Amino acid sequence: MSALASPSEAPGRRRFFRDLLVGAGERAQQQIWRPVESVVAGAGDVLWAGWCGDGSVVVVGDEGAIFSYDDGQWIRQASPVPLPLHALWGRTWDDLYAVGWMGTVLHFDGGEWRLLRGCKVDESGKYAAEEENTPLFDVTGNVAGHLWAVGDRGTILHYDGEDWRREQCGSEAHLRAITPLGEGRLLAAGGDGTVLLRDEEGAWRKLDCPVRSNLQAILALDHERVLLAGGRYFPDANGFRGDLLLLRQGVIEPVALPGDVSRFRGLAAYRDGALAVGDRGQIHLIRDRRVTRLESGTHHDLLGILPLATGEALAVGDFGTLLTAAPDFHEALASPATITGGSPVWEFAESGTDRQLWGAWADPESGDVYACGEEGLVLVREEGHWKHLPKLGDLGLRSLCSDGAGGLYAAGQLGEIHHFDGRTWRKHFDLHVDVTILALWSDASGQVFAVGDEGLILHWDGREWERMTSGTKSALYGLWGQDADHLLAVGDFGMILRWNGKRWDEFHAGTENFLFDVWGSGLDDIFVVGLSGSIGHFDGRRWSLTPARARADLLAVTGLGDRVYAVGSAGSTLRHREGQWQREDSGFDGGLRGVAISREAGVVAVGDGGTILHRLPDD
Repeated sequence: MSALASPSEAPGRRRFFRDLLVGAGERAQQQIWRPVESVVAGAGDVLWAGWCGDGSVVVVGDEGAIFSYDDGQWIRQASPVPLPLHALWGRTWDDLYAVGWMGTVLHFDGGEWRLLRGCKVDESGKYAAEEENTPLFDVTGNVAGHLWAVGDRGTILHYDGEDWRREQCGSEAHLRAITPLGEGRLLAAGGDGTVLLRDEEGAWRKLDCPVRSNLQAILALDHERVLLAGGRYFPDANGFRGDLLLLRQGVIEPVALPGDVSRFRGLAAYRDGALAVGDRGQIHLIRDRRVTRLESGTHHDLLGILPLATGEALAVGDFGTLLTAAPDFHEALASPATITGGSPVWEFAESGTDRQLWGAWADPESGDVYACGEEGLVLVREEGHWKHLPKLGDLGLRSLCSDGAGGLYAAGQLGEIHHFDGRTWRKHFDLHVDVTILALWSDASGQVFAVGDEGLILHWDGREWERMTSGTKSALYGLWGQDADHLLAVGDFGMILRWNGKRWDEFHAGTENFLFDVWGSGLDDIFVVGLSGSIGHFDGRRWSLTPARARADLLAVTGLGDRVYAVGSAGSTLRHREGQWQREDSGFDGGLRGVAISREAGVVAVGDGGTILHRLPDD
């Protein structure tokens, strides 16, 4: 199977939640999911799905229930049918489609909901037993205005802007989910482990699935990977158990689940991974094949989940349940105002790839800027253009640094570190453990440090690699040093570790938010960035938290002299100068995972879908 297209918000470069499967009892659960207040749904309402955009939220459910949230108020909208509505899709608030029972297809134009299809009745006034009344359970579309809906008995409907037509898929399975994969391709899934792929020509074919699960949800993680979720009934347990599957390069494999997991009902992209919701109030965080249960505070079945504009999420379910982990639901709907100063100061550069880019690094000697990412990608900027270096296998790369002699080190998945001598790559170190290295730093004189998952710290002294004692099992995401005897590493729950040339000690900044990167111009001018726009600054004596007026997560930070830049989710780009942070318009709404700066090249930010943004630094 060819590479899969990325979703609108692909997962980020760094871990936002540590793996609670290791040392699960060490810390209390870090997230608090709470009911959304002022919901007009009654205790008997069942909510199935929702849509978020333009600062508004719409959720739908049984009995034709449609609730919209706008300007702090929930309003029940008039529905033309009293039937369950199972799914919503739309590009804007005034162009929404809902599908549901009896083949219902509704359209909202910003003023009213109108029945487009389904709900046919016979002469007695009862719903007719005809194909148009086949129940529908999911709907999706594309920017060209085409729609697809799926339902019982292998029903796949395609709307081309004028007419609804059924596409033949060769299956009679009850279909429950559909998602686009780009370039006219789609993936549908449903009962008995049915997974169907639509190619660029519009032909559907069935993929082999290792389990006969009733699949309920699909989520495209990036160009390569798609999650599928559902469950099966087990007589010995007298109930459903959840199944989570990963599709990659045409092969579907089960994902290991922690303990007793009930049936999954919905999936959504979330921060650096995905969330899965399901029966009995279950919410699970999924990252790199690790599945961690989060405390939802409810036992009601959760039937759907949708991402909000600022990276938070809203879960919906039985008994009118609406839950979010956002501290303020209203603020979580809209991205913060941007400071543009006229036209955008960031420009898109052609990267020559649509793969995820995880890191950026500028060589302090040559001024050359490099980027690295999925499938062994390493790029270098030469004379204003990006050139691909020889591919480093299929390894996902997270960070680069200098070897002090004109070459490069690259590290990422599987605890491997590779060296590039200007012509070829060779493996320099192998931890022989499936632990991801997330950051590298070198003093440009031969000493190299690396940090990563599970508190990993490695040191190369010019002769051999040594694993250092960090004193933690938490993930470490970012690394910066003044020299080989003065380094800082940052990670989970506000953790900062300080290296003094002899040992690593904790260094508290006064926040428990996850910290994803660190950079300084000196030991008396250090910045850390992290979850929910967290920014901390150390002036040589104490840490202070700096208000950034940003709610997106900040994933990377770098600087040159007194100019400091931070980037993150939802295309966030911030500039710090003369003691003030200002938000800039990047022109991009995906995740930015790495940032680098040099006098020769300016500022470079890299991220989702091969995106590279370029900004000339201020004088």
